[in-house]
Amino acid sequence: MDLRAKGSRLRLGRVSEPGRLYHITTVTYGRHPVFKDLTACRSLIKVLREQAEVRLVPTYAFVIMPDHLHWLMQLNHEPLSRVVARVKSLSALWIEELRWQRGFHDHALRREEDVRKVARYLVANPLRAGLVTSIGDYPHWDAAWL
Repeated sequence: MDLRAKGSRLRLGRVSEPGRLYHITTVTYGRHPVFKDLTACRSLIKVLREQAEVRLVPTYAFVIMPDHLHWLMQLNHEPLSRVVARVKSLSALWIEELRWQRGFHDHALRREEDVRKVARYLVANPLRAGLVTSIGDYPHWDAAWL
């Protein structure tokens, strides 16, 4: 499948609603495991934290997997695509070998969804992937409530 076509389909129906919480998933190009490297992970975490502090894009939870990022964030006044593009661009500047695939997957949380449950599911990814037997053993995640 052509990656450009897949990225275009991901944009269909995307709505940027200020104040809404979004679960974002974005993948490295070719699923290259860039984030097996501690320095790469810490650089991406720095970019996420800067978004919260400087751009006022609060992060509620994230987990960095070897080849992708899950990010639970609250959209500010900017379009969702611009916020994600900035994170991808800035992290690629900091991490020499990082290339992101085009596009990203987003899920706008509904009002009735339990945000803490979504955060727990998100940060449990390393457990489900078999990378660790306890989430406490995985260093590349954070959540506002956990």
